[in-house]
Amino acid sequence: MTTVHDIPLTGYRRENGRVGIRNHVLILSVDDISNAAVEGVARLIRGTMALTHPYGRLQFGEDLHLTFDTLIGTGCNPNIAAVVVIGIEPKWTDYIVSGIAKTGKPVAGFSIERYGDLKTIEMASRKAKEFVHYASELPRVPVKWDEIWVSTKCGESDTTSGLASNPTVGRVFERLEKNGNTLIFGETTEVTGAEDKIIEQCATPEVAAQFKAAFDNYQQLVESQGVSLMGTQPTEGNIRGGLSTIEEKALGNVEKMGRCKIVGFLKPAQAPKSPGLHFMDSSSAAAEMVTLCCAAGAVLHLFTTGQGNIIGNPIEPVIKLSANPNTVATMSEHIDVDVSGLLRFEFNLDGAADRTMEMMAHTINGRLTSAEALRHDEFVITKLYRSA
Repeated sequence: MTTVHDIPLTGYRRENGRVGIRNHVLILSVDDISNAAVEGVARLIRGTMALTHPYGRLQFGEDLHLTFDTLIGTGCNPNIAAVVVIGIEPKWTDYIVSGIAKTGKPVAGFSIERYGDLKTIEMASRKAKEFVHYASELPRVPVKWDEIWVSTKCGESDTTSGLASNPTVGRVFERLEKNGNTLIFGETTEVTGAEDKIIEQCATPEVAAQFKAAFDNYQQLVESQGVSLMGTQPTEGNIRGGLSTIEEKALGNVEKMGRCKIVGFLKPAQAPKSPGLHFMDSSSAAAEMVTLCCAAGAVLHLFTTGQGNIIGNPIEPVIKLSANPNTVATMSEHIDVDVSGLLRFEFNLDGAADRTMEMMAHTINGRLTSAEALRHDEFVITKLYRSA
C-alpha cells in the first residue's frame, strides 16, 4: 500500500543547506517610499516578485528591529532564490543586504538617494535580470520530509475547527515531530484560557517560563488600553460559528500542536535553532502571523478555517483546511483539504492526516495552493508602536 511517505519529494537546496519548495526572485522594499521603484523593477523583469509594505521610515527601537528582522528573514527564506533590495538610504539598505547575504544566496542592494527612481530602476533591473537567469536554471533535487519547515495557524474558527481541522493538524504535527521536522505555531492572545495546556507541553521549565512571560505581557498590554477583546477575540466570525468565549476558541486552537513537546520559544520572526515544535510569540492576526512564520524560515503553512478565512502569503504557500461542510461548499475555491468527512465518520483522524500530508507532498513538489492560484499574496508586517 502506498503511503504519503512513499511520494518522492523535490525542492531547491540553497547555499546554506536549507530546502525551499518555491524559487522566487524577490524585489524587496526597505521602506514605504521605495515601493514605487520596487514595483517598477518587477513590472520590467519577468520572473520577479515585488514585496512592498507601508513601514520603515522613522521607526525606532524594538519596532524598527522587528521590521528589519521580518525583511531580512523573508529574504533569507529558502523559498527565495535571490533578492534585489531597494531603499531610500544606503545604510539601511546595506543592513538588509548583509543580513540576507549570510545565507550565501545572491543578493544586491540599491539606494535611491543621489540616483532617483529612474536610474535606480535601471540598475536594479539589470541585476534582477541576472538573478532571474540564475534562478531559472536551478534544478529541483530530491529532498526529505524532515527538511521541510512547517508552520500553522487557524482563522475564522468555529466549532468544526476544534472538533476536526485543528486536531488534523495536530496529528500531522505529531507525525512530523517524530520524523525530525522543524515546526512553528503561536498566536499568543488566542491561547487565553488554555495557557496551562501550553505550559504542560513545554519540554523544559525554561521554555515554559519564556512562554508565560510573553503571555502575561500580552495580557497586560490589552488591559493597559482599558478595552475588552470581545468582538476581537473571539471575532464576530468566531461567534457566528458558535464560539462564545476566548476560552472555547483557545481550547480548539491548541489542538493544532497535538501531543508534541514544545522544545523552543521564539520571538516574532525568530528562526528556530533545532528540530521540533516551537511556540512563537505573535499576533493572532492571520496575515501578520503567517508573515512572521515565513520570516522565521517556514516554507509551508497549514491554515485551518471554519467560517472561511481566505488569506495567503507571497513566499510561504498556505494550505487551507476546513471541516465545515457549508464553507467547503460555498467557498470551495479557497479550500485545499476537505476534512468534513471526519465529522461524518467517513474516516478517522489518521485518515484526515493522510489527506493533509498528501496535499503537502503535492504542494512541496510544485502544485499551487488555492491561495497562490487566487493571488492571495498578503504580506503584513507587525508594528509594535507609533513611529517618531
